[in-house]
Amino acid sequence: MKDAKQALMVGLSLAAVVATTIAAPRSSMAELPPLIPRDVLFGNPEKVSPQLSPDGKKLAWVAPNDKNVLQVWVKTIGKDDGKPITRDEKRGIRQYAWAENSQVVLFLQDRDGDENWRINGVDLATGSIRDFTPEGKVQARLNASDPKFPDTVLVALNKRNPALHDLYRLNVKTGDLELETENPGDVLGFTADNDLKVRAAQASTPDGGTIIRVRDDAGSAWRDWIKAGPEDALTLGVLGFTADNKAAYLISAIGRDTAALIKKDLASGEETVIAQSPEVDAGGVMVHPTKHTVQAVAFSPGRRRWEVIDPSIKDDIAGIRALNDGDFSVVNRDTDDRTWLVAFTSDRGPVRYYAWDRAAKKAEFLFVHQPKLEGLKLARMEPVVVESRDGLKLHSYLTLPVGVEPKNLPAVLFVHGGPWARDQWGFNSVAQWLANRGYAVLQVNYRGSTGYGKKFLNAGNRQWGLKMHDDLIDARDWLVKQGYADPKKVGVYGGSYGGYAALAAVTFTPEAFACAVDIVGPSNLKTLIQSVPPYWKPMRSQFDVRVGNIDDPKDEGLIKAASPLFRADKIVRPLLIGQGANDPRVKQAESEQIVEAIEKSKGKVTYVLYPDEGHGFARPQNSIDFNARAEAFLAKYLGGRCEPLEGDKVPGSTAEVREVGQ
Repeated sequence: MKDAKQALMVGLSLAAVVATTIAAPRSSMAELPPLIPRDVLFGNPEKVSPQLSPDGKKLAWVAPNDKNVLQVWVKTIGKDDGKPITRDEKRGIRQYAWAENSQVVLFLQDRDGDENWRINGVDLATGSIRDFTPEGKVQARLNASDPKFPDTVLVALNKRNPALHDLYRLNVKTGDLELETENPGDVLGFTADNDLKVRAAQASTPDGGTIIRVRDDAGSAWRDWIKAGPEDALTLGVLGFTADNKAAYLISAIGRDTAALIKKDLASGEETVIAQSPEVDAGGVMVHPTKHTVQAVAFSPGRRRWEVIDPSIKDDIAGIRALNDGDFSVVNRDTDDRTWLVAFTSDRGPVRYYAWDRAAKKAEFLFVHQPKLEGLKLARMEPVVVESRDGLKLHSYLTLPVGVEPKNLPAVLFVHGGPWARDQWGFNSVAQWLANRGYAVLQVNYRGSTGYGKKFLNAGNRQWGLKMHDDLIDARDWLVKQGYADPKKVGVYGGSYGGYAALAAVTFTPEAFACAVDIVGPSNLKTLIQSVPPYWKPMRSQFDVRVGNIDDPKDEGLIKAASPLFRADKIVRPLLIGQGANDPRVKQAESEQIVEAIEKSKGKVTYVLYPDEGHGFARPQNSIDFNARAEAFLAKYLGGRCEPLEGDKVPGSTAEVREVGQ
């Protein structure tokens, strides 16, 4: 493959694009509220992700420093002494956790999006920062901690074998790393009990199923405990152990369609169903930090609702519900369980954080993640159900522009990634951005999405580019039939699998959409699976079942037919592609090969590469830059509004742009 710097022409004049694409607004567009600046929607949050120290004496959060780079901040409860404790200079810190001793804050960081996460620790007493993980292409993951072992954290590292994560015991004071449990070659993840002993392991099986192994203690042999076929592999998992370590909490759909929360005795195998719903899988689970009892379980058919299991928190949940009309979750609590940190998400406002005093049954408002959203005319997100052509219920979310009649609008189908994930109700910056620009926005949980039972999930098996794509066409047609969308002005936008869906839209159904925006989407399923990170190796059988086996001659036709690359010559609609050069999941080659194929077939495409990004755009300068280009692109081909941008790129962005056939 050609060197990216040689292949790309840097310096597209975005101002010129905007100047040629913005026509006089239609009368309906004139009724829209003022444009929300892109940096409000896609820039850094002002404050986000609060966490109490385990002893309840300090509060940490993530916020930008004076150079607009996200750092971890810490303050003493009751004092105004907050300050940043990390010193990242470029990418920003987004993942962190308190050590149980309340003296060390751990944070994860990679290099330019390569996802080789490194675990670092900040000693609050000295301010010193220490890298706890090995050099080289090693990925580190935080696994478990327990208040009884304040200086210890279990971490997963693939330093012995790039394809396998072993568990290590990390001392956050000394930095010592000791091998705890070696991966036998098929384990996807380990679970420790409440004595911080590794007692459960979940592994993949060659047929695409899964197996859970358990052992009596760290020195005992593993034994097979639960075996499940491919149909149950993605709806089975260990959450933790009961207080006496004699039973485990599981999410499981074995013997039922939707996944329930169950308790299963390790010795007898006796099961007790704690919570279940016939509509959806069990979602978030609240567990007491020291008693290890399940207290509440969330279910989200459209919006989230909590089922209280532990009567002792009934008044807490009732009091929290009364604070705000959004959907809430308890994001953190101190070890003594005196204070809960609660996050409320709303479709029409920023995420709001509160500290809930359990004794007083009162809340203290902390902050919102983006104050500039307050008071803006944001759009309502409505849960809707679209029926597929073969009768499946596609639970979706519709966001319509404020101030205009919702008829015959330009529209965007916004497709989630995964595909084994789902859309949720709440604040969504992309949906609000598009609605503010005048588009009707539909997010659809197509077959293969998680959360709506295993039948719905498994209905997506081997259906990439087939029935999964049909669902998106059916969703587009629903928008038109309901009168919301102008049939000639519906676009598709998405990242990862959503990016693949955008490529599939313009290759498999060339005239169904007016234009498409693909962010880090794979173009060839064979090269995608061949090039996934080595530590995805234990998951390979899942791809064989759910996508197709790239090594089986019988599946060669299926894989090729589902790969947009081989139909690049069919593209007749405008296409915009964004890619991170360091993406370990969907390699740069996935975008470049389809760009080259389009060029070879004399087609047109705009390709934007960010050399310091991975699977998506983390740096706000790059995120804002790409969406500025997407906004001008959508305005040109769909007719929505566009916020002008001066110059070739957003200041600080690393965008490298190639125009093919323009």
